[in-house]
Amino acid sequence: MTEKIRQDLVNAAFDKARENAQGYIAIKQIILNNENLRNAEKNEALKFLNEKYDRKNIRSNKGTKRTCEKCEEECSGKSYCENCIRNYLKKNFSNWTSGNKNIDTLIKKCQIDTLSPNRIIEWIPYDKLQNIKYLTKGGFSVIYEAEWINGRYYEWDSKEKKLKRKGTKKVILKTLEDNNNEEAEIHLTMSNKWGSIVRCYGITKDPSKGYMLVENRMDMDLREYLKHEEKITWQEKVKITYQIIKALGKIHKEKAIHKDLHSGNILYSKSRNYWYISDLGLCGPADKSPESVYGNLPYIAPEVITRKEYSYASDIYSIGMLMWEISSGQPPFINYEHNYGLAMDIVAGKRPKITPETGTPLQYKELMERCWDANITERSTTESI
Repeated sequence: MTEKIRQDLVNAAFDKARENAQGYIAIKQIILNNENLRNAEKNEALKFLNEKYDRKNIRSNKGTKRTCEKCEEECSGKSYCENCIRNYLKKNFSNWTSGNKNIDTLIKKCQIDTLSPNRIIEWIPYDKLQNIKYLTKGGFSVIYEAEWINGRYYEWDSKEKKLKRKGTKKVILKTLEDNNNEEAEIHLTMSNKWGSIVRCYGITKDPSKGYMLVENRMDMDLREYLKHEEKITWQEKVKITYQIIKALGKIHKEKAIHKDLHSGNILYSKSRNYWYISDLGLCGPADKSPESVYGNLPYIAPEVITRKEYSYASDIYSIGMLMWEISSGQPPFINYEHNYGLAMDIVAGKRPKITPETGTPLQYKELMERCWDANITERSTTESI
């Protein structure tokens, strides 16, 4: 009888190996030497590792190339051939349509640029979703939960030359305001390339509510986590901060600005023990001028309040506020009305008080203060952090 793989243990061992070593060979050796993992679990962790490095090499078009024994094309993936997967998806283009030419083009582009078999953007027919329930209204979207029959692709079968699905999966559905193609493009493009953004599996269409994003269901947001976790070590706080900054770095790498970073948009996966940035509804090109100011006031930079000047630096200001929240366990300006008076106080230089009781390390404190500096040229960048 095949023993069940303890997925949480595999994920924890994989993450620990990555934290304690750099480079493929060193991480692989730590996994192989882990006495807590069974052989099948070590193989599962090594599969994660191979896929991670394959995605990285395909995305950057670096690493040693090989000739695929199936399609005979040159490929960068070692555990799979990206060309076989892309050609398989292309052959299926004529078998689906969203009913919207722009959305079809977007999904096809994502599939042509697919990096791995478990990160494929697709058109998801609405009849493949069941047990749909209203959750909440957030930002500009109405949020539902649902079950996706058969679920996402997760593996390429090189013998049968086809993609395999994982099985029924719980997902989140987010309505697209006015069928916003720009928002859909940002979500899908980011998710297609980077793992630190909440994964978007594709788009569906409710006949009565219009187009909706289909996203991975996460366990909780940062605000909930800080509220219910009584004792969080400083090692854990620094890790959370690092993962958020790393995710923001991917957004900035794509020359985009999030514009609405706050603890409700930072989501946690228990199984992966990892933090992800979500809600890219306001996210947009760095060179696009905003028409209005949106967001959660305590996290909005002073220059945005006064001049609507969103920039990479205004995202960094929000990081400073998140760092304070992580250090204190409380939302910034929790005892203040979120009104014009608070907005003017922020513009005048008011920031949350850093209290000695939290035991904030000096380096963390100094970085936090650089992030929320009134002078945008004095703020850190995701790269410098």
